[in-house]
Amino acid sequence: MDVTRSRTQPNVFSRRLFAPLAGRYDRLAEILSMGQNRRWRTAMVEHITGSDARLVLDVACGPARVSRAIADETSAHVIGLDLSDSMIAQGKTNIATAAMQDRISLVLGRGEQLPFPDATFDALTFTYLLRYVADPAATIAELARVVKPGGPISSLEFAVPPAPWWRIAWWCYTRIILPIAGFVTGGRAWFDVGRFLGPSIDTHYRKYPVDWTVKAWKDAGIGDVGTRRMSLGGGLIMWGRRA
Repeated sequence: MDVTRSRTQPNVFSRRLFAPLAGRYDRLAEILSMGQNRRWRTAMVEHITGSDARLVLDVACGPARVSRAIADETSAHVIGLDLSDSMIAQGKTNIATAAMQDRISLVLGRGEQLPFPDATFDALTFTYLLRYVADPAATIAELARVVKPGGPISSLEFAVPPAPWWRIAWWCYTRIILPIAGFVTGGRAWFDVGRFLGPSIDTHYRKYPVDWTVKAWKDAGIGDVGTRRMSLGGGLIMWGRRA
């Protein structure tokens, strides 16, 4: 997998990368994150569940796991948006299985160009998105655009552990164990994801460190920005409110 190509043609790259993975995405995400993905997802959703949101947008929803979690924890109607046809199709199957068709709607679309008017949503989440867009700052501004003033925004991204020893362990895991585990549990498609993941995270944070991302949120009109590193720094939760 070519990290450089993922930056120059991010939509095409991410659509091809995840196209064959939809049916096993949730299960393999838990296996390959050693069970941490669920903890990270729960921590992200907690930052919007205290609100009285009636309409929530979940960007990069994948097979709708976060959308379902939001529906479980709130009374809001959730609109999930994803770039991948296969993820949307799998998400609709998962929603039907959970009998949540009246609570969740899924649409095909790009986080960089949302098909909604300004200030449409009471709250917004996005997950593992910023490494797959060409201009993270513009994307963050676009996400903020569709949230009502005062509405909470929260996100989940992979991150690089800041402590040197844990960073070495993380490097070994992402470069060696992750591709092998991906192949054993999910075949060639997950081997490709495992091989791509570590270098893509490194590349992203060299160009867009956490402090840069916090500033981008603030520049986009998001206030009270907070961050939480989880699992020794392998996961990053961010949250704030539309100013």
